[in-house]
This record gives sequence, structure tokens and C-alpha cells, in this order.
Amino acid sequence: MSQAPLLLRVLSGETTQRPPVWFMRQAGRHLPEYRALRAKAPDFVSFCLNPEMAAEATLQPMRRYPFDASIVFADILLIPKALGQDVRFETGEGPRLGALPSIESMRERTADAGAALAVVGETLARVREALEPERALIGFCGAPWTVATYMLDGEGREDRASARRFAYERPEQVDALLDVLVEASAHYLAMQARSGAQALKIFESWAEGLPDQLFERLVIRPHAKLVARLRELGVETPLIGFPRGAAASAEKYAAAVPVQAVALDTACPLEVGKRVQAKVAIQGALDPLLLRAGGPELDARVEELIEAWGKGPYVFNLGHGILPDTPIPHVEQVLKRITGAGSR
Repeated sequence: MSQAPLLLRVLSGETTQRPPVWFMRQAGRHLPEYRALRAKAPDFVSFCLNPEMAAEATLQPMRRYPFDASIVFADILLIPKALGQDVRFETGEGPRLGALPSIESMRERTADAGAALAVVGETLARVREALEPERALIGFCGAPWTVATYMLDGEGREDRASARRFAYERPEQVDALLDVLVEASAHYLAMQARSGAQALKIFESWAEGLPDQLFERLVIRPHAKLVARLRELGVETPLIGFPRGAAASAEKYAAAVPVQAVALDTACPLEVGKRVQAKVAIQGALDPLLLRAGGPELDARVEELIEAWGKGPYVFNLGHGILPDTPIPHVEQVLKRITGAGSR
């Protein structure tokens, strides 16, 4: 039997006796130890760029829970910072970005994006050294379109309307920005793979609501370019793509983007998941609100997901991140069902 971490076995196409499990935002505000650690940092960006603190945040849920994989604590908006755009987080309001630099000036910085964010690599190296060999370590980046929405809009409005309007009204500028982000993200992910990441995830948080032509142009095409560029750079690390909100377009994504797994969101129908799973491994799609609610409905949904998708390569996860007010016993409830142990 393979001694590789369960996650890596599934990403290679194997169906395991039980699905590996990790949760998006497993390191974060639902943990009291995280809140205590975060209080020591002057601001969120400084926290992410402090390897000692970021490594500690990454390891906290691994000490508390029997997760099969850890994801490095960082933020998708570190890439705009590496490209010369001002990035800050306002308490209670979320990210605020400064004026968009010129395409030319950002293009000049793309090859150095990994070096500019080498502290994330140091975080990964620290975590990999501390993590047990049977538990996988995941690196990540924000997908080009998702990162572009913040860069174009200057903040994180929920409807992304202004960024989508730009995509229609200024297609050449938006496409040029996406190409810059593809190149910068490829170098950033390559650095993470060299630093100890055993899998890499592309977070497309804002695929929702895009009509077919925009989904093809803003999601599928840049993702395919990013994967191709990573392989050109010699990175063989398995990739997870997460087109959140893609709905039925998740099938198109799986057919067009050569990732090893597609993460499915909360609203993905079970039958769609099965069809995607016929092409690649899948991940998801427990509702974070149900995790917060707990109770017998949570148990029933866990069983339903495992019954529907557990006969193929499947990573158990949420359809989005753990909510800050999620009770710890509810996380333990799910983990006990999957791993046999709710806590470590």
C-alpha cells in the first residue's frame, strides 16, 4: 500500500478507503488560538508576511484536528502587492487597493513575483519541517480573474459589477492584466512548490454569475494558460482548480483545464459532481452554514456526500471556507465521521 499522503494519492486518481479531509479556512477566526496570535500582529498583511506567525497559524488546526492536509496561511492579494499595487486591509471593511499600476510596470515584475514573496516560501518550509510526513502541505494563489477583480475595483464588493463592466468595456486592458497575473502567479506557485508545497490550489472565488463567453475568457482560458506555464517552468506538483459558483460550467472547466482535481462549491448538484469525477478527482462541497448549524442534518449531508462521491477519487472539504462563528464541536463532529477521531 502506498505510504504517500492520502491527499496526494487521491490527486493521482486513486480511490482511497476513506476520503482525505481538510477544510478551506481551517486556520482562522473560529480558533481561539488563532485570534490570540492575530492580536500580536499590527495588521493582516504584516501577519501574512511574517513566516514565524504564518507558520504557527498554518499549524494550529493541524494540532487540534486530524486533518489530512494543511494549507499555507497567506492571502490571494499578496500578488498585487508583489506587482507594485498598494494593498491594505481595513478592520471590519476588508481589502483596499491603491491605484492600478501600468500594465508595463507590472509586466516587468512578473518573473520576480516568487522572489518578492519569498517569505511565503519560508512559511511553507517551516510548516513542512514541522508537519508529519503522512499529512500533505498545500500552497495556493488567487486565480487571475479573482485577483483582477480586486485590482480593478480597489476593494472587495460582493457583486463584482465594476470589474465585469471593465471586462466588457475595456477587454484589451483586462485581458492584458490577466496575462500579467498568469505569469506572476506561475512564478509564485513555482516558488511555493520548491519550498515544500506538495499540491497547489488555484482559488477562483468570483466565477459565479459569469455568462458562458465570459466564463471561457476570464476563467477557463487564464487557468489553462497558468497550468501550461507552470509545467513549462518544470513544476510537476498536482493542481486543484476551484471555480466557485461555476455550477454546470464545472464540467466545461474539468474538460478544458488540465488540473488533477476540481473543487466544487456548495451549490454543485451531486450528479454534476459525479460527471466531473469521471474526468478528474473532485473536492467539496459541504455547506459552511450547515457546518455552523451542526446537528443531525450535518451528519446526514456528510453521509450523502460520501455515498455519492466516495466511490471515486474524492477529497472531503467545504464548498467555501469555515465561518468565523463555527463551533469547534461541529468541526469535530464531521471529522469523527470521516476519520474516526474528532480531535487529536
